[in-house]
Amino acid sequence: MKIKEAKYKQIEDFFIAQIEQGELKYGDQIMTEAQLCQKFSSSRMTVNKAMNHLSEKGYITRIPGKGSFVQAPAVAKDSVSTDSFTEDMRKIGMKAGSKLLTYQALKASDVPEVRDKLNLNNDDLVHYIVRLRSGNGMPVAISYGYVSARVVPAIDIESLNQSFYEYLDTIGIPRVAKTMQFSARLPNEEQKKLLGISETALLCVSHITYTEIRNEIVPFEYIENYYNGDLYTYTSR
Repeated sequence: MKIKEAKYKQIEDFFIAQIEQGELKYGDQIMTEAQLCQKFSSSRMTVNKAMNHLSEKGYITRIPGKGSFVQAPAVAKDSVSTDSFTEDMRKIGMKAGSKLLTYQALKASDVPEVRDKLNLNNDDLVHYIVRLRSGNGMPVAISYGYVSARVVPAIDIESLNQSFYEYLDTIGIPRVAKTMQFSARLPNEEQKKLLGISETALLCVSHITYTEIRNEIVPFEYIENYYNGDLYTYTSR
């Protein structure tokens, strides 16, 4: 004899399927508890139990006085991972996006900290790139990048509105290693506006990327990525 699934579990499974199949998307508001009681012919206690379970599992966010909303999936990433942002988004079923905010060609002497990290001379040029990264159109991170013009003399600007690493693959520049640092930062006003957040702490992940040229390992990129701390976590080994 098959045991009938508890009503709260039926409600929970219904919304999990809706979210995972894309019927309900990030930011969508769930019906009110009164509406859910009517839809599923259930008590408020049963509906509340289902909503609490969905919140605990990270599918929805419950905001007192406003309601329940679909929550974006979070990326849990290993600190030694070399996956790109595009690959991170793909793994959680989201399409990565990139919007170029700033591009400048700088002299290495203008950014001495970056000059030293990339082993450049004062007269060397550096590509300075600021991009807003998104998943399914939702702002996730702001990337401040510096790329050595010694290694990448010219950049197709259009590539910066897509996956830059995929562009590097097309011009034959492999990434062979990264050194990473992590810190928590409070967002400035511009970052709050770009990411659509208030006081959420940002996870700052900075790294130097290396390539191989004539059997020599060479640093060519320094990036500081500021992630919405609610959407990105790193674990260390």
